[in-house]
Order: sequence, then structure tokens, then C-alpha cells
Amino acid sequence: MNIKRVFGAVLTILGIIGLIYTGSQVINKSEGYTTLMVVGIIGLIFFFSGIGLVKNTKDEA
Repeated sequence: MNIKRVFGAVLTILGIIGLIYTGSQVINKSEGYTTLMVVGIIGLIFFFSGIGLVKNTKDEA
């Protein structure tokens, strides 16, 4: 079991959750723009770092 690949998948899922939360709050016209920006940026960072980990980790038997 490759720990880096699992950690990458967890980061990707957390990023997706953060982006969905940000999108739903923007659609509902929430007033906390600063919080939404922070959550959105952290979600993007988690998403792209998770994708990078999964993509660049080699399978070892």
C-alpha cells in the first residue's frame, strides 16, 4: 500500500469538498467573502497537490 498515493487521494477529496463548499456559498450569496476566498484558495491548493501526488507517485510491488 502506497502511503503517498493514499495521502494524495485524501488531499484531492478535501480539495473537492472545499471547492464545492465555496461554490455553493457563492451561489447562495453569502456575506463572508474573506472566508470564502480562504476556503477556495486552500481547496485549490489541496486539489492540485493531491492530483500531483497521485500522478507522480510510481507503483511499487
